[in-house]
Amino acid sequence: MCKEIVDGKTMKRTLTRITYEIIEKNKGKQDLILVGIRTRGAYLAQRIQTRLRQLEDYEVPAFSLDVTNFRDDVQEKNGQQLEFTADDINNKNVVLVDDVLYTGRTIRAALDAIMSIGRPEKISLAVLVDRGHRELPIRADYVGKNIPTSHQEVIKVAVAEVDDGDSISIVNSEV
Repeated sequence: MCKEIVDGKTMKRTLTRITYEIIEKNKGKQDLILVGIRTRGAYLAQRIQTRLRQLEDYEVPAFSLDVTNFRDDVQEKNGQQLEFTADDINNKNVVLVDDVLYTGRTIRAALDAIMSIGRPEKISLAVLVDRGHRELPIRADYVGKNIPTSHQEVIKVAVAEVDDGDSISIVNSEV
């Protein structure tokens, strides 16, 4: 069973609100960069980058990050290189962007990846959905929606770039 809980219009408003929060917390600093976790987090980072350009009239670099090689629960590593360098992140305010925050393991892998190549001044976390059930002490700085779930439910984020449109749905995995 699949139940849509956020439509495309609401998702766009939510990303705009997150963008405003990023602007307010960073006070227009030019040393900001966005790092989106693949797949959907990378697209969300690009959307935030576009909104920052529209709202503040400055370009914030946005990169995507594949955390596969840094996960503790994946045996086969894909050998993929990171697309940013130490010069891109050293002494910068990095906003890590992901679609769903669940156990915190993906975020831990992303932090390991970032720290393996450089030393940012600060790392913040922006997520579209926080569904709870953390296994690690990780908390998002910018949250679009808090959606409490059971362990049997899955949050599905659809983005137009790879899916049929924008939405957030809850899928019951017991069915």
